[in-house]
Amino acid sequence: MDIFALMDAAYSRGASDLHLSVGRRPVLRLSGGLVEIGDAPLQPADTEAMAKQIAPAKNWDELLRCGSTDFGLAFADKCRFRTSILTQKGSRGIVMRQIPQKLLTFEKIGLPESVHSLLTLHRGLVLVTGPTGSGKTTTLATMLDWINKNREVHIITIEDPVEYYHMHQKAQVTQREVGNDVPSFAEAMRRALRQDPDVILLGEMRDLETTSAAITAAETGHLVFGTLHTTGAARTVDRIIDQYPREQQEQIRSQLAQSLVAVISQILIPAAGGGRVAAFEVMLNNPAIENHIRKCETFKIPSVLQTSRRQGMVLMDDFLLELYRGGRIEKEVALERAFDRKALALRMGGGAE
Repeated sequence: MDIFALMDAAYSRGASDLHLSVGRRPVLRLSGGLVEIGDAPLQPADTEAMAKQIAPAKNWDELLRCGSTDFGLAFADKCRFRTSILTQKGSRGIVMRQIPQKLLTFEKIGLPESVHSLLTLHRGLVLVTGPTGSGKTTTLATMLDWINKNREVHIITIEDPVEYYHMHQKAQVTQREVGNDVPSFAEAMRRALRQDPDVILLGEMRDLETTSAAITAAETGHLVFGTLHTTGAARTVDRIIDQYPREQQEQIRSQLAQSLVAVISQILIPAAGGGRVAAFEVMLNNPAIENHIRKCETFKIPSVLQTSRRQGMVLMDDFLLELYRGGRIEKEVALERAFDRKALALRMGGGAE
């Protein structure tokens, strides 16, 4: 079985992911579901051969040493795949996420209009959050592409791996890949501040050192974009603060209250007519939000979002309700993803099942 033919099938059918695992036929993730293709279940020799075909020598050594490895892989001029090779029960497994070459527009993604204003800022921390596979990378790539086309700035991206390639346009773009160009996110952030950046994209705020560097960069006159695997603005703020030892949390609340300018939280959910649609929550920092962060009252943030729609803020449950009323998603899909299922069900005109 040819892995390049399977990659072509993933590309041509618009699959978000390709799964190759011993004991099952190749699997495509289509519109959130799993669909088998091919004629026969894969054998250990099949996945071993496929892994060897695509893994760079450095990554193959890492696989043998650590049991897994991750890297970016270009497929002709069609697309790129974020590739993870792993070891399970003594055999190889492969998961490949497709990264489209063509960037989506704001309208195609469905981003709220208020997000556009963030792209002209000169300083502050903007977080794009959501679970794995929620489209954070695509959203950030679209935002950076707009900056690249419209602002004379130096953009530095720090990613693992580099997914979308950004060519120099009006901006100067430097893209650094963790593991190839720099050993860690934290090291890349330290170095970035000496490389005349205006805009920094931090692919993952995975440890305290990296998070601290991102907040410091935002405080000192840089526009910093980062990602976290959280859902909802309040939970995102809590996650950042909880990374710090208790004795430092009051100080970091004060820093975050000043440097955090927005949290964009997103999820991908099944659309009513097939495919998937994105739902968003948008928090923009204002005096009320700043006060709640500083006073450790993040549980009050959702009520601010709900009462600040004129400022461009959006609560996730409100966005789900609009998608439902517009016929974009089914009622049960909205209720499954709601933060307050009972309250949303009442607003839809009935109790939660």
